[in-house]
Amino acid sequence: MKYKVISIVPAMLLMLLVLVSCAGQNIESVQTAEDHVAYNSAIQKKQNIKMETSITVAAIGDMLIHAPVYRDAKTEDGYDFTPMLHQVKQYLQAPTVTIANQETMIGGEALGLSTYPQFNSPFEVGDALKAVGVDAVTLANNHTLDRGEEAIQRAIAHWETIDMMYTGAYKDEEDQKHIRVQETEEGISLAYLSYTYGTNGIPTPAGKDYLVNRIDREKIAEDIAVAKERADAVIVSLHFGTENERMPNEEQKELAQYTADLGADVIIGHHPHVLQPVEWLTGENGKRTLVAYSLGNFLSSQQEYYQRIGGMLQFSIRKTSQVDEAQVTVEEPAFLPTFMSYTDFKDYQVLPMFDLTNKELAGASNAYEAIKAHLSQWMPELQFIEE
Repeated sequence: MKYKVISIVPAMLLMLLVLVSCAGQNIESVQTAEDHVAYNSAIQKKQNIKMETSITVAAIGDMLIHAPVYRDAKTEDGYDFTPMLHQVKQYLQAPTVTIANQETMIGGEALGLSTYPQFNSPFEVGDALKAVGVDAVTLANNHTLDRGEEAIQRAIAHWETIDMMYTGAYKDEEDQKHIRVQETEEGISLAYLSYTYGTNGIPTPAGKDYLVNRIDREKIAEDIAVAKERADAVIVSLHFGTENERMPNEEQKELAQYTADLGADVIIGHHPHVLQPVEWLTGENGKRTLVAYSLGNFLSSQQEYYQRIGGMLQFSIRKTSQVDEAQVTVEEPAFLPTFMSYTDFKDYQVLPMFDLTNKELAGASNAYEAIKAHLSQWMPELQFIEE
């Protein structure tokens, strides 16, 4: 996980020294990060100090590993997908936390690699995500059951081996009941939830509903209620919508509003394989929820123009606390549009759109401006990452 370095101005240091003196505690006894958190909390309560901290979170679209992609990644020793992500690595590493939608199960080569319509991908896809800065993956999608329970179990075993948090598909009932919460050094915790509309007609094995979370309103409500108790912010991934449609349908809008009414802080959409606009929704309690209806494809071999454009949504989560009360807000949404570059189904690279030339994409500048207008049509203040 990436962490921001927080500096303390001299005046704040002086204030802390005074507080230490008043509290009668030797500052030398405050040694560990946990000690500092506990100590600062005690001082805050005693002095009624208002404290603020913030983190940045990023989410990327579909990692959809078709055969040409894994063939291009083949090496003498296995597979290496990191060169494909080299040009966007700095943007994935910069946020405090980065989340990816792993559209295909990484069941590994021993199970037999496969492509559309029933995917199975190399373990090394997960290794590459880890190497470029991804901290958590969502696994609930229409391809989760493509290669059955064995692929899911093998994939989860590898995610655990590389210490990657996963959500949306689970190894057993207890694993499913365990709401994923990620704690950051800044003292802000994030809960991750993930659900899919279906699994391409493949039924879940009897008695094993834990293998994939389906969109079930009662379950979503129960999970969000628990997540809100255990974390400062709740991020919900919804695999929904119509493939290749650039605008969300009414079902997406209605489900997103339902999820916002339950108190989700951020909703990340996947499945259409093309970008859909970003907007704010207001929940029943008046809280704003950030929604990206579809982040499109991030790494894939789909060929249509809009299928080759995806991106990374970034936002800040700010926590303001005073005594025993804390308020969490989502702020500063920004977007990095990306383009899937390849030639003759080789040399796959994810490139930032702002950096494209006419060599990579004819009319690159106009194409980039059109994508920015599309994404921000319901959120004029949406910023774009361009450096």
